[in-house]
Amino acid sequence: MPLPPKDIKILVVDDLPMIRNIVKDILAKLGYINVKDAENGMQALEKAKLEKFDLILLDWNMPVMQGIDVLRELRKTEVYKNTPIIMITAEAEKEKVIAAIKEGVTDYIVKPFKPSTLKEKLESVWKE
Repeated sequence: MPLPPKDIKILVVDDLPMIRNIVKDILAKLGYINVKDAENGMQALEKAKLEKFDLILLDWNMPVMQGIDVLRELRKTEVYKNTPIIMITAEAEKEKVIAAIKEGVTDYIVKPFKPSTLKEKLESVWKE
């Protein structure tokens, strides 16, 4: 499967700067340069209102607003109803994964993860 086009807009949401930097570094190595980030769910929603992102990579556990709540809010909007949203989180319990699927997550990556895992998920979620 092909990767998404290199010019798509990606939003990386995680409260830990180190994780945001790791994800952005992996994306840069894959050729993605149009990447923005947010340090919490509220900031992510604000950025998502200001511009349309083609892909969102979202942590679950964050201060201010949890990732699952961000997912729920985004899925309520016409703009993000079908946008690929991948959760990248330490939450590995079956109940959490099921909850995210019910709320409309596109895919799920459990931390820690390999760069190849992110690449594979990007390939699998992208529908042209």
